[in-house]
Amino acid sequence: MSARSQALVPYTPKKDPKSLEDTSKILLRQAAGLVQFQQYEQAIPRVALATQLAPKSHEAWFFLGSLYVQTQKYQRGIDALLQAKAIKPQDPDILFMLGSAYFQKGELPQAIDTLQAGLKIKPDNNSALFDLGNAYYKSNKYADAIAQYQKAVKKDPKFWPAINNIGLVNYETGDINGAMQNWQRAIAIDPKAAEPVLAMAVALFAQGKQVEAFTTAEKAITLDSRYANIQYLKDNLWGDKLLNDTRKLIQTPRVREFITKAPVRG
Repeated sequence: MSARSQALVPYTPKKDPKSLEDTSKILLRQAAGLVQFQQYEQAIPRVALATQLAPKSHEAWFFLGSLYVQTQKYQRGIDALLQAKAIKPQDPDILFMLGSAYFQKGELPQAIDTLQAGLKIKPDNNSALFDLGNAYYKSNKYADAIAQYQKAVKKDPKFWPAINNIGLVNYETGDINGAMQNWQRAIAIDPKAAEPVLAMAVALFAQGKQVEAFTTAEKAITLDSRYANIQYLKDNLWGDKLLNDTRKLIQTPRVREFITKAPVRG
């Protein structure tokens, strides 16, 4: 009797779409729990799997894109957010996050267009107004930047970051007094905000008011020592003129010595 081989085909149970969607939701909940503890890298694989199980879920793609942006993987974030946008093109939150990702990647025209599209749908979003102002500012469109910052402040008079950034624009355009007025406004709203305090110190130093500049700079560095780092200031949109004047201040012996002794805070 001849032997007959039999090919064994593995049995793979087929899951119905609802089961896959339910599993996707479980993964998203698990990822949300990880995000609460800032465990972004651990959350990403779960959300990525959720997008595979439920590829038509704009929530899953949005979550994935947000995580990639949070971990500075900007192109991956943009790709995921474009998937979410394709599913739900009129969702302003998707457009706002996508605009932010474009901005952080340095793709300013795309950032401006996307943020504008989102604001047409949801015009009262302060964060998006602020982001659009920043995109205009980085594009050297100073009047447009100030207009967006002012809209944000009109909606929330205590939104000091927008007031602070109006000061940044003022300084770059040579209006030092206007810049100082806006930084004073920002400090009045939040006295513990280190950025406008250090900016004030730089402006005072540029005006020759050294003693006041030194004590103000020391206060800012005590509040947040990161602001003694030029690259950190550049990342926070400080322009060339303000950065050049900041270098002069922090290179003085008194401030340089204070920086070396200052506790790390921020």
